[in-house]
Amino acid sequence: MVLPRLLRSVSRWRETRAVERHAIPDELWATILAAYPFIAARSAEDQQALRTLSSLFLSRKEFHGAHGMQVTDEMAVAIAAQACLPILKLGIEAYDGFVGIVVHADEVVAAREVMDEDGVVHQYDEVLTGEAMEGGPVMLAWADVLTAGESAELAYNVVIHEFAHVLDMADGAADGVPLLPTEAAREAWIACIDAEHERFADRIDAGEEDTVLDPYGAEAVEEFFAVAVEAFFVAPDAMRAEHPALYELFAGYFRQTPAN
Repeated sequence: MVLPRLLRSVSRWRETRAVERHAIPDELWATILAAYPFIAARSAEDQQALRTLSSLFLSRKEFHGAHGMQVTDEMAVAIAAQACLPILKLGIEAYDGFVGIVVHADEVVAAREVMDEDGVVHQYDEVLTGEAMEGGPVMLAWADVLTAGESAELAYNVVIHEFAHVLDMADGAADGVPLLPTEAAREAWIACIDAEHERFADRIDAGEEDTVLDPYGAEAVEEFFAVAVEAFFVAPDAMRAEHPALYELFAGYFRQTPAN
């Protein structure tokens, strides 16, 4: 089968060329490691793989600054490095479903409307620091991206949160279940995450405040998945201690064990 081998060879050549064209300078990469300790804590092998994957990400995505904001190389690399942590072992193809990334200086107020069971439409404003839409784009508030190194102590990371939603929507539904290889794997995932989400929501409803995961995760299972993925990558030790079954589920899916 010469043709498949030839196609794989051409694909590898294209990826190599893309990495070369979007290579991240040593000084800039050192800045990223200094700003985001949860990246610097990774092994040298993981850091190099993440750097290469980030270059591929930069070659495939388009960055747009909102309201005249200029997206610098440092901003783009900071976003790319954090976005690529979840797909370090999954591959860049996991993000093939979208191209655009819109960067705002700070949080955004979005007008929303929802229809209740009686058909009455209610309008309200929602404050956003990020948003992922099926097919793109992904919106991010730079103020929160910039401080992700500090907010990791709170298990908060807006980039990883929104890109977790991208992975969640890969099967066509935002339901806390990413694209999985078999129906059995999907059923096992649902059994675990639904039970974890229900217990977490009960804790929040009972007024518990000292939780590793953001209480926002109690709102819906898809948000629970996203906040749990944040914690898995930026506060893995605490996340594993509080949600051991969920940690193991994620470790299997992401093929990573970030906890010490």
